[in-house]
Amino acid sequence: MYFSDKLVSEVSTEFIRNKIALLETSDRLIGIKGARGVGKTTLLLQFIKTKLAHHKAVYVTLDDIFFSENRLIDFIDDFVALGGEYVLLDEVHKYPNWSQEIKNAYDRHSQLKIIFTGSSILKIREAYADLSRRAVVFNLEGFSFREYLNLKTNQSFPVLKLTDILEHHQEIVKDIWKIVKPLAFFESYLRYGYYPFFLENQETYHQKLREIISLTLEIDLPYNTEISHSKIFHIKQLLYIIAESVPFKPNIQKISERIATSRNTLKQYLHILDEAQIIALLFSEKKGMSSLTKPEKIYLHHPNLMYSLSESDADVGTVRETFFLNQLSAKHEVFYTEKGDFRVDRKYTFEVGGKNKDAKQIQGIEHAFLAKDGLEAGFGREIPLWLFGFLY
Repeated sequence: MYFSDKLVSEVSTEFIRNKIALLETSDRLIGIKGARGVGKTTLLLQFIKTKLAHHKAVYVTLDDIFFSENRLIDFIDDFVALGGEYVLLDEVHKYPNWSQEIKNAYDRHSQLKIIFTGSSILKIREAYADLSRRAVVFNLEGFSFREYLNLKTNQSFPVLKLTDILEHHQEIVKDIWKIVKPLAFFESYLRYGYYPFFLENQETYHQKLREIISLTLEIDLPYNTEISHSKIFHIKQLLYIIAESVPFKPNIQKISERIATSRNTLKQYLHILDEAQIIALLFSEKKGMSSLTKPEKIYLHHPNLMYSLSESDADVGTVRETFFLNQLSAKHEVFYTEKGDFRVDRKYTFEVGGKNKDAKQIQGIEHAFLAKDGLEAGFGREIPLWLFGFLY
């Protein structure tokens, strides 16, 4: 238990994300999925430090060498026998029989609460059907612009609903601007603010982000999918093509020929990169989003990735669209549309652009809005782009 106690004592609690409240529910089995680097481990350690009696809780990471010769279920049985009530398991996808043994522990110990984390591509339902019926699973995204702003300014701006932004953005912006000038922080967020490790060293941020992407491709994909290590090179080729071209409408035939793979395999690769939260696929609301559906458009998952993965300068228009797609997708359905840039929740149409953008593309469309960069405040259907970063 020394390792757990040491990590808990060292974790910072200066900034704790709202999603920690999801760990306080009465559910006995909670899963946290998310991309590498978004702060899953920190959330577990903060939960122990701020909410639990330390002698009744233990944190373990399942890539620890201890579990190469010891079974997880035996470890949990021993911990419960000593009075343990909370087991927090990190990196479960690194342990071969994780789903079966977690299910066994859940069924054996009716007073035990288990919280586990795994890759964003972790297949809970495919891993073990009975476990998926027992577990409540949520996704942990990177920092929203609201969270970044709170952290940088020591404020506590609340989460906003999309309907509130659309209907009351002028009043909301006035209240925010009394406290802080968001545009002063927006550019740095787009470059550095999504992954929490920017707090460690901003100068090495993009280098670390590239390393995280490599680890995701080389380790997480083989652990969580049927893709062999020999195919990872093709996926890296594909990611390079995407990073240099976003946003674009993919020509599946040409790309599959370029990376020497079949059309259906290429679509599978695209969906896996989307699940890994490296890219974002935009589909038509009419065609659905199955693994064999061709996406209408492809983006990187967040603007930070544009500055890390592309050898060319990030296009400002693409940065804006990528930000909007990323922040809206956390809580809403976002689709491709022929008129405007995005269709949200099958009701709202958005055109994204700079402060001089006009409404030609959405003229005559009901429930249509302009999300405009560079605006301190909006008017009517024109809304500051940065405000859509307050949705979570």
